[in-house]
Amino acid sequence: MKTIEVVAAIIRRGNAVFATQRGYGSWKDFWEWPGGKIEAGETPEEALVREIREELATEIRIDKFLHTVDWDYPEFHLHMYCYICSLVTGALRLNEHEAARWLTADTLGSVRWLPADEGLLPLIAAELAGKSI
Repeated sequence: MKTIEVVAAIIRRGNAVFATQRGYGSWKDFWEWPGGKIEAGETPEEALVREIREELATEIRIDKFLHTVDWDYPEFHLHMYCYICSLVTGALRLNEHEAARWLTADTLGSVRWLPADEGLLPLIAAELAGKSI
């Protein structure tokens, strides 16, 4: 099975994190953490900064590594590096996504997540509560 390496930004602002809704493909309308594929020669951190600039037209600061997710989708194996980030510039523009929301620990479960992204919810809720797991 083909492995795809991607990065994901859990962009935090106060007690909320920024989630995006896919507007295309077989997983259309599911929610995910913004990010994308790592290109040849890039570190995960470089890829994340580039992807967020392309997808959201904003600059982020990577605050810390959160977790690596490995997930088998029907067509490929996903290897996703996930980082807690903060905004350097405040504006966010959706260049690729259908919708976006700021979610708190109490509202993380209010959207339909992609399977690989959903597994991060307990870790993110702990981060928002000021607890590290």
